[in-house]
Amino acid sequence: MKLHQRARQDAAIPTASMADIAFLLIIFFMVTITFEVDKTQVTLPASALRYEIPKKAAYISVSEEGTIRVSSGEEISTVIPGPEDVLSFAASTVASNPQKVFVVKADKDTRYQIIDRVIDSLKQAKVETMYLLSQAETIDGAAPAGN
Repeated sequence: MKLHQRARQDAAIPTASMADIAFLLIIFFMVTITFEVDKTQVTLPASALRYEIPKKAAYISVSEEGTIRVSSGEEISTVIPGPEDVLSFAASTVASNPQKVFVVKADKDTRYQIIDRVIDSLKQAKVETMYLLSQAETIDGAAPAGN
């Protein structure tokens, strides 16, 4: 029995849908991307629980050396000279949005006096809700302490 040899087709990659796939990937990444406004590397203190932080919260980060960075939650954090300047930052942020939530992100080895001055400044600026960031499992939907 004699078998017929089949005609071989050259291998080809269909490229007609590549542009559609590329546009879908671009749209996917544009919709899902989030920018981290505060990239200060700190070792957070331990706690039993942690609350979900609202998006667009203002951040005040204190490094181990006492360097303070602030962000209103919509731009990248910037360094401020000292804890006294937290008051003017918080007051201007609260003036534009009285319901603004603040997050204090401090290294576990930061001197307590610096954290105390930052918290006092937030109280003087009439911040209604503030969170102290810690290292623990997050509990969704839980209210912050004091509310």
